[in-house]
Amino acid sequence: MRPKISATIITLNEEKNIEACIQSLQWVDEIIVVDSLSTDRTKEIALSLGAKVVDQKFLGHVKQKQLAVDHCQNDWVLSLDADERMTATLKESILQLFETTDPGQLLHGYTVGRRSYHLGRWIMHGGWFPDRKARLFNRKHGHWAGVDPHDGIVVEGASGDLPGSLDHYVFKDLAHNIHTNNFYSSISADILYQEGKASSFLKLLFKPPGKFIETYIIKAGFLDGLPGFIISVGAAYSMFLKYAKLWEHHCRRDKED
Repeated sequence: MRPKISATIITLNEEKNIEACIQSLQWVDEIIVVDSLSTDRTKEIALSLGAKVVDQKFLGHVKQKQLAVDHCQNDWVLSLDADERMTATLKESILQLFETTDPGQLLHGYTVGRRSYHLGRWIMHGGWFPDRKARLFNRKHGHWAGVDPHDGIVVEGASGDLPGSLDHYVFKDLAHNIHTNNFYSSISADILYQEGKASSFLKLLFKPPGKFIETYIIKAGFLDGLPGFIISVGAAYSMFLKYAKLWEHHCRRDKED
């Protein structure tokens, strides 16, 4: 018999995503949803599809995802976000791995690719694909870690890559993309400030166009058409915001001094 698999999802008002996400996971042995007290139908939908729902006020991305792992009955855990979907190829690669490999020969964790849908198409360049993430792991040898909201699974020991990918419906629209860039640039600026890093006119001048060149030309974002151009401009602007906000942090400190 293959090892049993638990799938985990954390949610907050994900009624538009949760059904498709859980439907793509119906082949696993257990689905755990840790819900941050949603006010929409997220919990109702998850329960109707057979998931076990744990109510938990949001603790932060890392702690919330680890809490979901801690509620699993099985050692092997497959972690998804609500806006992600299993593909048939990835499902088959996992099942084949578990059905043909002696449990003692399995690695401690496996990464999977992600292809993201944005602005009406799958974005396959500009650094967006394959965007490999550790998502399948033995919880005896792995855990969630990182600085919120930059979370990730740390696998202790050997890990490998799985064929196939997750489908990631990353943004609802361009406004959501802009809001997210603004949010993450603030967090990045806070981290740089805490590390004692400084901003400067030269960084503001050269880092944004450098980011555009990296994503649009070096990483071939131009092959994604107009969406690729829009994404690269957004990445450059996010870089600009990060260093502008870092400069602002120092200005506030100087005034306080």
